[in-house]
Amino acid sequence: MIKKVYYLSTCSTCKRILKELNLESGFELQNVKENPILESELEEIKAFEGTYESLLNRRSVLYRERKLKEQNLSEEDCKALILEHYSFLKRPIIQVGDQYFVGNSKKTVESAKVIISSL
Repeated sequence: MIKKVYYLSTCSTCKRILKELNLESGFELQNVKENPILESELEEIKAFEGTYESLLNRRSVLYRERKLKEQNLSEEDCKALILEHYSFLKRPIIQVGDQYFVGNSKKTVESAKVIISSL
């Protein structure tokens, strides 16, 4: 079973979630700054989530700097932004088998915790 986490090593929220869910052991950790997400990986996650827009990090400094909030971004725009720069990817993304948990909301982290604890 695939157990993987896409995260940013400098992100305190990612570090807290990794520690809280004890993901340092038994999970493959991919720091998206050093090892960017591949298009094929992104497409797989999108197939599970439904849209690239749901994977786009709207809290990114670059998102604000480029004033992307005022633009009407297409799915292809969202995909291109995520592939262009790691900060546009919502994180962490926790993969357990064929399930993905995207982002750091309490609900998402709790859902991941339930699945991970049942392993």
